[in-house]
Amino acid sequence: MSQDVTAPGTLDVAVAELRPAIEAVLMVADQALEPVVLASAVGHPVEAVEDALRDLAREYDEQGRGFELRAVAGGWRFYTRDELAAVVEAFVLDGQQARLTQAALETLAVVAYKQPISRARVSAVRGVNVDGVMRTLLTRGLVEEAGQDHETGANLYRTTAYFLERIGIASIEELPELAPYLPDMDDLQDELAQMSGGTPEPQPAPEPPPAPVHPAPHPAPHSGDGTEPDAGTEIG
Repeated sequence: MSQDVTAPGTLDVAVAELRPAIEAVLMVADQALEPVVLASAVGHPVEAVEDALRDLAREYDEQGRGFELRAVAGGWRFYTRDELAAVVEAFVLDGQQARLTQAALETLAVVAYKQPISRARVSAVRGVNVDGVMRTLLTRGLVEEAGQDHETGANLYRTTAYFLERIGIASIEELPELAPYLPDMDDLQDELAQMSGGTPEPQPAPEPPPAPVHPAPHPAPHSGDGTEPDAGTEIG
């Protein structure tokens, strides 16, 4: 009689129903997963996982799904079906060939020259909200997360190796000398404070201009009763 093989690290109690759990894990995997790894993740014996994988693969084939569960390199992974390759290729190429908008290009330039940089600082440089544009750049693989700011906790972003490949340079040091024309980070503090509702420090009132000096009055050449001073001359 065969016995179930328990994978190292397998949970004593299954975390979920076997088949849905396997599908969920495989859906987010970026490489083929061995049955032992899957068994450890879903909390089921390895033998039960292997049987479920084979059953799922057969069901997908019978149902004519647009994807298949394939055993490769000692593991299992989802793949799109070969007969649908043209559809997938058209979709992928269309997304990659679509031109970036002017807003996306400007945002990408700020990230490239000021990286690593937070979304708030990018917004301060451009003067507009960049959340939607940043999502586009992340989706296109041109920008990636680069940790967090140790002071604010905000996520930082930088350009990717794919960005360098697309513009044909080996490193960001080869970018044209454009950074001096962008605002320094210190210059953005007031703008960031205003965006967050802060109040800028009051500026000292300007000093009043010096009082004008009037010349001393001088007697008119003809002074006396009934005589006016020289025409056009104002007497202090």
